[in-house]
Amino acid sequence: MKFETYMLRGLFAACVTVCALVLGAMLTTTPPGAAWNMRGQISAELLSAPGSCALPADGVLCPRRNG
Repeated sequence: MKFETYMLRGLFAACVTVCALVLGAMLTTTPPGAAWNMRGQISAELLSAPGSCALPADGVLCPRRNG
């Protein structure tokens, strides 16, 4: 009985440790988009983007413009 109890406690401790590490990684990681925005390169991307997109009647896709 003691062996099973120690195994279950060890498994519980391992699961809690893994969950804590994953949660910590999710909370401390900066998403690539946010880091990209902090560097100031978003303004160049916005300037090169088209001003408007005329959606077709079905409204599903934005047609690509050549050039």
